[in-house]
Amino acid sequence: MKTAARTVFAAMALSAASLGMFGGAVPAVSSEGNMVATRRLTETQYRHTIADLFGADIAVNGRFEPERREHGLLAIGATKLSITGAGFDQYYSMARTISDQVFDEKRRGKLPACVPTDPRKVERACVEGFVRTYGERLFRRPLTDAEVAARVAGAERGGNNAADHFVGMELALTSLLVAPEYLFRIETTEADPKRRGARRLDGYTKASRLSHLLWDTTPDAELLRAARAGELHDKKGLERQVERMLASPKTEAGVRAFFSDMLQFEFFETVTKDVTVYPKFSAALMESAREQTLRTLVDHLVTRNGDYRDIFTSRSTFINRQLASAYQTPFISDADWVSYTVPQEREAAGVITQVTFLSLFSHPGRSSPTKRGVALNEVFLCEETPIPPVDVDFSIVNDVANPLLKTNRDRLLAHATEETCAGCHNLSDPLGLALERFDSLGQHRETENGQPIDVSASLEGKKFTGATGLGLLMHDNPRAARCIVRNVYAYGVGRAPGEAEERYLSDQTKAFARDGYKLPALLRRVVTSDAFFALPPVAPAAQPPARVASIRTPGDQP
Repeated sequence: MKTAARTVFAAMALSAASLGMFGGAVPAVSSEGNMVATRRLTETQYRHTIADLFGADIAVNGRFEPERREHGLLAIGATKLSITGAGFDQYYSMARTISDQVFDEKRRGKLPACVPTDPRKVERACVEGFVRTYGERLFRRPLTDAEVAARVAGAERGGNNAADHFVGMELALTSLLVAPEYLFRIETTEADPKRRGARRLDGYTKASRLSHLLWDTTPDAELLRAARAGELHDKKGLERQVERMLASPKTEAGVRAFFSDMLQFEFFETVTKDVTVYPKFSAALMESAREQTLRTLVDHLVTRNGDYRDIFTSRSTFINRQLASAYQTPFISDADWVSYTVPQEREAAGVITQVTFLSLFSHPGRSSPTKRGVALNEVFLCEETPIPPVDVDFSIVNDVANPLLKTNRDRLLAHATEETCAGCHNLSDPLGLALERFDSLGQHRETENGQPIDVSASLEGKKFTGATGLGLLMHDNPRAARCIVRNVYAYGVGRAPGEAEERYLSDQTKAFARDGYKLPALLRRVVTSDAFFALPPVAPAAQPPARVASIRTPGDQP
């Protein structure tokens, strides 16, 4: 594209996005529909949507606005988020570079868009066809005539001024990518013909819930067709779509996104270690660790359709060369990743003894039984731990040079004698102390400051020893099964379950057990249940959305 044309394009697109030339700054809802919820797209949902529509080779470069974790999930916090001015600048910049790539001369033939008769003039029919086709996928619903007309008019002005049809096409696509209707998942209702005076989620909202839970992306053409035809309001029609979706390779992306949220993997962006103590630490190692856990979960839960509880005990995983070094095991393959079975003589307990969990919930220079115990309770058991009072004295725990208290166990036991600390530490520390043979990076060790590490523990009258004993304890804890059921449901509907849904969660947990604790069966049951598409309960007067997301760190525990 010529420099002059690019300048016109940038100016026109920025003006259009800022002033609402292409549909306004407020999400459009038809006169018959009522908006009941909005959720800002996550980074992975944004990226997957662009890849699905325009190709995996389209680069998405830019910073995404911070996300917000509430009730254990980013998916719940997404309903409270808006976009700041600086954030919009980033979205606009990404939209412009994506459009530039999509309509690059080498890629134009890959799109099912018509070829203009005269490339120096915007061909209206081409723009309109593109906006209707791709706008429906991006907005997750058909565009109104007014929405289409505004974008076609803007494309004509900009493209004809630049004497380049494809400048107009880029303008049209950019306007779609910066629209609130794309950046936010907008849930709307319609009149329910089966119940006089009642309302229900419309078909496109149902399609969006399905696709973002199961695939972490926008609905495909077939799912939108089913929504348009009303098939998602019919039990059999819904089940046909769910079976089709669960059979798709895209399910892996959905499972990865769900566990990345549940396991708090966004904190890997800021995790640090003291490299003088842990010279093997690097950003590349952390990325490898994250990939290891996700590969392990997908393989066990989706590919093998295994028992969910076995993620706490399984010795089957995957490693690459960097992880092999951290795990102190030989790596003799030329492949990037290989399957790996942890030897029986080594202490192991599934995902909770992988570098991901162990390094994320530790201090930069030392391990933290409390952080790890709190994380086990919150992440895998859905048991929230109160935030410590601001005046708690952590000096005993942090005094690693104390000659009389050489190990974490010694220091924590001394700290927990304080009445205000004992209650929480008695619930978290036994779990974390069982993992003390793993340092802050997740490397195995036998001593701390020259002292043998004691990994025996007791919780609620049950004694266990080390990571292996802890893994069995987690495997057999009924709260672990109930927690994954709760998280799948909450992740999908975008809100924390209320008291009225306790019976539903209990029934789903029992069904999960009857199905052998299989994740695909759980997903199938949840997304085909009436509760999954029920209208959210009426809430008190809404508070203004947070301009900047607040992020809870992995814990301020000692």
